Amino acid sequence: MTTDNEDGWTDVAAAADLAPDDVTVVAGPGGEIALYSIDGEVFATDNLCTHGHARLCEGFLLGHEIECPLHQGRFDVRSGQPTCDPAALPVRSHPVRIEGGRVWLKLG
Repeated sequence: MTTDNEDGWTDVAAAADLAPDDVTVVAGPGGEIALYSIDGEVFATDNLCTHGHARLCEGFLLGHEIECPLHQGRFDVRSGQPTCDPAALPVRSHPVRIEGGRVWLKLG
């Protein structure tokens, strides 16, 4: 992981390593980050469910929603907002940019 201290973006993965319509986990400074590759776009959230403290990467990606494997709460991966009970609190999402074939996140 490389951080560009000038503007706060962190290089976390090669874009080519992300499987289409799937979840990839990378290490972040405060814990795991889930990267979602959907229809040619990449989104990022913390990997820990806010309801049941389960790893979201072990859940099911359904369109733009990730379903928690523990209690089936869902979150919109574009915003982190909960979309289905019992999830009530959003999961933190992170801005993403693709540059030079790399995935960069703004984690601050």
